[in-house]
Formats: sequence, structure tokens, C-alpha cells
Amino acid sequence: MAVPGKLDPEGPESRNYVVSRPVYNEPSFLEQYERQLRERQTVREKLAKCCSCSRRKTIRVLKSLLPILEWLPKYQVKEWLLSDTISGVSTGLVATLQGMAYALLAAVPVGYGLYSAFFPILTYFVFGTSRHISVGPFPVVSLMVGSVVLSMAPDEQFINGTVNNITTIDNDKRDAERVIIASTLTVLVGIIQLVLGGLQIGFIVRYLADPLVGGFTTAAAFQVFVSQLKIVLNVSTKNYNGVLSIIYTLVEIFQKIGTTNIADFVAGMLTIIICMAVKEINDRFKHKIPIPIPIEVIVTIIATAISYGVDLEKKYNAGIVKSIPRGFLPPALPTVSMFSQMATASFSIAVVAYAIAVSVGKVYATKYDYAIDGNQEFIAFGVSNIFSGFFSCFVATTALSRSAVQESTGGKTQVAGIISALIVLIAIVALGKLLEPLQKSVLAAVVIANLKGMFMQVCDVPRLWRQNKIDAVIWVFTCIASIILGLDLGLLAGLLFGLLTVVLRVQFPSWNDLGNVPGTDLYKSTKDYKNVDEPEGVKIVSFYSPIFYGNIDGFKKCLKSTVGFDAVRVYNKRLKALRKIQKLIKKGQLRATKNGIVSDACATNQGFEPDEDPEDPEDMNIPTKEVEIRVDWNSELPVKVNVPKVPIHSLILDFGAVSFLDIVAVKSLRMIVKEFQRIDVNVYFASLKDHVIAKLEQCGFYEDNIIKDMFFLTVHDAVLYIQSQVRTEIDQDPILEKINLIQEYKDPFELMDRKVNEDGLDVQDEAMRRLAS
Repeated sequence: MAVPGKLDPEGPESRNYVVSRPVYNEPSFLEQYERQLRERQTVREKLAKCCSCSRRKTIRVLKSLLPILEWLPKYQVKEWLLSDTISGVSTGLVATLQGMAYALLAAVPVGYGLYSAFFPILTYFVFGTSRHISVGPFPVVSLMVGSVVLSMAPDEQFINGTVNNITTIDNDKRDAERVIIASTLTVLVGIIQLVLGGLQIGFIVRYLADPLVGGFTTAAAFQVFVSQLKIVLNVSTKNYNGVLSIIYTLVEIFQKIGTTNIADFVAGMLTIIICMAVKEINDRFKHKIPIPIPIEVIVTIIATAISYGVDLEKKYNAGIVKSIPRGFLPPALPTVSMFSQMATASFSIAVVAYAIAVSVGKVYATKYDYAIDGNQEFIAFGVSNIFSGFFSCFVATTALSRSAVQESTGGKTQVAGIISALIVLIAIVALGKLLEPLQKSVLAAVVIANLKGMFMQVCDVPRLWRQNKIDAVIWVFTCIASIILGLDLGLLAGLLFGLLTVVLRVQFPSWNDLGNVPGTDLYKSTKDYKNVDEPEGVKIVSFYSPIFYGNIDGFKKCLKSTVGFDAVRVYNKRLKALRKIQKLIKKGQLRATKNGIVSDACATNQGFEPDEDPEDPEDMNIPTKEVEIRVDWNSELPVKVNVPKVPIHSLILDFGAVSFLDIVAVKSLRMIVKEFQRIDVNVYFASLKDHVIAKLEQCGFYEDNIIKDMFFLTVHDAVLYIQSQVRTEIDQDPILEKINLIQEYKDPFELMDRKVNEDGLDVQDEAMRRLAS
């Protein structure tokens, strides 16, 4: 059986095909195959259709807004419930611990991380379209939230006073203010996401390319590492924000390294080593281990027991969680007056949170063959963040590690998410008190251990460099910018840099001069392929980009470099040569005869004086069409004017890859065609898309000498047409009635024995009258 996509070398029918059809240009093709007119709806008709209501449409709209109505009635209880339960319990244990750990990144008390791991799941269960992602805190987003919280509520604002040279801070007041800021930011992020989803702007995430996201998340992982390093060491530092904040934090950490708490450091290092080792085992033996070992939960339980038994806080001054609120706080309205201070940062957080969630969701959707709706995901996370913001939560998205646990333990639907929320609920209501002796350094170490995957993205850079150097540069630039400028400005800088590379690639596109593969209708680059021949007297230029005001100059340069001459300069030089011929004929030093232009006997030919003024503007208005003598410009002239040779008679522009033209490009193309036509080079267009041809017509491209007959369906159609035209001219006029101007006639003594035609004077007078007109 033949492999799809490969030709069978034994089958001759697979190696050749023959097509017999006429040569088509646009008018001849449209004459035979009429274009089908599309019925365009008016705005009123579109609005009427959009606003119409029917039972089927109502059900469809409800299912799109509430995806739970689509999948829950189809839920297979017997096949899926057990898997979802096991997955939900496993994910819930991890979510409980990570919620507490990521609260440190958000600069709020640990207990509020449990709220953030519980409330967003409830609404995403109803509005979300992904079956496998686990909704809740994520380190990158939590760190971005923390940067806003710390900038608006730094420790310096809550100083009680100084006792024995020790500054005391009102921690309760500070934490309460930070919770208000974080929850207000969460509501604003949710509003932005809901608005973007309602406006169907889910496509905005497409501008966050994979290299950009990779560089950004790696820089965020570095930021997270530094922020948790001081907790592992139990070293107090100032809360830096803005440009170079990460550098200042590192410098201060190393300056105070001597104050490290040994108990916290040892606990943190052991947690990192054990978690990373067990995670490696989980990855290597994931096909043999039915459920990943929940090492974070195990380490947390052991560390809590040790801290409680040894009393690390009193004996070694270790930093512990201390208090976790039991139960739920009543819902509270956000502080709307803060919106203006956090508007810029909230937009960045909204887009990043959405991009991370959709990226993870698409991975599992592709794996399990279902689709997620990008705009509905915007709405789902918007509703989740608005809802959870009223309950003192910080911004939620999805975490890669939690989603991996939910999927790998057999999760089938978001029922697993609801069960994981129940596990978090149990921790909030009943188990919070038991976790109070837990060291903060253990939670920070759990965060650091979960950064391995993001740090390993650095290994993608060499691969990107081999595959596409521009993508590699985007990755590195975004990573460095995010580390130096901070996550919000770094993301903006990376986005602008990525868009700049697109602009530059469009502004400086590639092109090729094409040649024919002998015996076929295929045309390939003459630089890239051997045994590819250019048709005689024809240049074929293929341009691989839209043509617009930004790259039209580049298009003109590519034409000049491909054809080998400047059409405007050739025209001006020819005019100058004709002016000199005209002057010499008037002076009697040249004579126009039927046999050519000859020098008068014993006369000095001043046409061979040095061409001191190559661009003399005098008499530049003499058009070539007014001169009846057809000059062979590629031979040697009887006047010393350096006229560039034009080795072609036809130029074909292959615009198959041109997706659009603007008005500047259309005007420039019309001028280019005219410039080539007046030096007797015909221009043809090939492979244009229908909408590009329509745009040319809308912009008034066609004129007397620029007609639709110049447009051909393929390059080969244009080449065959040109060759037929050349053969026709040769058959009709083998001599072409050209008067060759050759250098040998500049010496008058060579013509002494030549018999002058009797009507030569009449021809001379006629030529002079036409040249003088």
C-alpha cells in the first residue's frame, strides 16, 4: 500500500500528468467562467438576523454562555465519577497547599490563599469550557498581584514606632489593607476579562506568541525564586518595586545573609530537595504509578508535626504561619476609588492570566479531542474573578502542576474540580488550625520546587535559535526585559518588540527571480535551484509579502536589483542620446538614411565628446514616441552617451503571495508599469488573488496602456503569451525595421565609398522635422 504523500516510483502515472487548456488572462478566463456574484447583506439585515429570536437560537445562546448545560446532561456517571473523585481528591490536596504557598507571593496572609483556591472553581464549573484545567492561584499571576499590593501598601506606611532601635509594624492593619487591595484588584481584573470576552476579543492572546510567553514566564520564575529565597532564609528586606527591583532585592539579601535563620534554611532546603526528587520519580515512572505521589502534602504534614513537636518558633525563632482564619469571611464590596491606581497593572494581569489558562486548556483540548471557546474563557474567568473578589480572594487562573495532577489522575470533567474545591473547603473549615505551626520556609520551598518546569524553558532557546533566530531573540529580549523592568513593563516591552519584528519582516520582505523548470509549468528560484532557465528576454520576479506604504520602496529596490537597471535612468539616458543625435543631424554631422544614421563626410562628430553632464535636464521633455527612428539601444551608439543596456522585453510580476495592496502601493505600481513601458518593456501580472484584482480596480489602476489583459492566471500563462507574441512579430517583420547605431560609423572616412541613397535628404529632412517638433 502506498504511503500517503509519497509517490510510487514504480507507477508511471504518478510521475507525469498532462494538462491541455488555453492560455488564460483575466478577461479570457472571466469570459469563459463567469464570476458568481455574492449577495451582501445590508447592516439592517444583519442586525435583524442577529436580533431575531427562536427557540433553537435561544438554546444555542444559553449553551454557549453556560457550557455546563451542554456537557453535564451527557455526564457518564458510571464511567467517569470514580475517576473524577480520585482526581478531585488528589488535586484538592495539592491545591490546598499551593493556595497557602502562593498567598506569600500575593503578599497577603496565608489563609486567603485557601479562599483563592476555593471560590473561583465554583463559577468556572458553570461557565468554563475546559474539562481538565484546575482553576486557582498561579505563581506568575500571584507575583504580579503581589507587586501591585506591595507598591500600594508598603511596610513603611504601617510603622508603629521604634523601640530599642527596632522598628515595629502594625501587621494586622497592614495585612487587612493588603487584602482589600488584592480583592479590589481581583474584581477589576474580572471586569476587564468580562468586557473583553463580551466584545469577542479573545484573539488578543494570539499576539502573545509562544517565545514571548516562554521568556516572560521564565523571567517570572526568576522573580518568584528571589521573592521566596528571602522567606527560605528568613531574611527581612525592603519591598522593592519597579525597574531593577529584583537586583536591589538580591543585593540586600546577600548583604544580610549573615542573619539567616538556620532552622528555616534547613527546613526549606530539605523540602526543595525532597520535592524535586519525588517529582522526578513521578515523571519517570508516571506510566507505572497510577496516582502521582502527593509529596507536597506529605512534606507539609511532616514539617507541621516537627515544628509543633519541637516548638521551632520559640526555640529557634522560626517563621511560622501562626494563624489561619477558620471559616469564611462575609462578602465585601471592592474599594472602587483604587481602580485608577491599578488600572494599567490590572490589564496586564487580566491578559496574562487568560493567556496562561487558554494555553494550558488548549493542550488538553487537543489531547482529548474537544474544543474550547477563547471568548467564553474570557467570560468564565471574568465572572470567577469578580465573584471571588467579593470574598477576599486574589486573581485566579490555572496552575500547570495542579492541572497536570488533575489530568494524570484520571480527571474527565470539571466535576473533579468541584471535588477538589470540597477538599479545600474541608481545610478552610476544619483543618486550618492544624496548619498554624507550619514554617513559612516550607511553603516557600514548595513554591520554588514547582518552578522547575518554568526554569527548564531555558533549554528551548538553542532549539529556537536553530529553527528561527528571530523567535529566539524575542524569547531572550522578553526574559531580560521582564527581569530588569518588572513583569508588567517587561511584558509590554516584549509584546512591542515582537510586533516590531513582524513589521520589519513585512517591511523588508524576500523576493526571488524565477526560472522555468524545463518541460514543465513550474517556476523556481534561479538562485536556489540548478538547471532552471529564465525565458529569453523575460524577467520573472516573485514577491512574498503584502505591498503597502511601508515596504513599497523595498519593492522598487528589489525590482531594480533583479532586472539589473533603473528604468527611469535608462529613459533619461535615452532622451539625452536622442537630443545629441538631433543636434548632430541639424548641424549636418549625421544623416538619417534608410540604411541608418551615418556621419557626414569630412565632418567632426561632436557626438563623441566626453559625456560631462550625464543628467543634463535640458530638453528632457522629448518623448521617445515622437521619434520615428526605432533605435537598437543595446548596440553601440554613434554618440558618446552611456545608455544602460536593457536585456529584456518583458517583465512578469508574480503576485501569488501578495495578500493585499493599499492605495500607495497601487499608485506606485501604476507608475512602475509606465516607467517600464516607455523603455519598451512590457509588464505583466500573474497569480493575483481575486480580492487584490478588485482592489486594483477600486483604486483606479487601469488606464489606456494598463489594461486587464496584462493579468494572467499563472506565471506560465504569461510566459506562453509573451513567447507567442514574440514569434508573431518575427513572422510579420523579420527585419523589425530597426536602424542600428554602430560605433563603426563614427569615422567618416569609412563611408567615402558608400553610395548615398538619392532620397536620403528627404529622409533627413523628415527626421529633422520630427525631432525638432
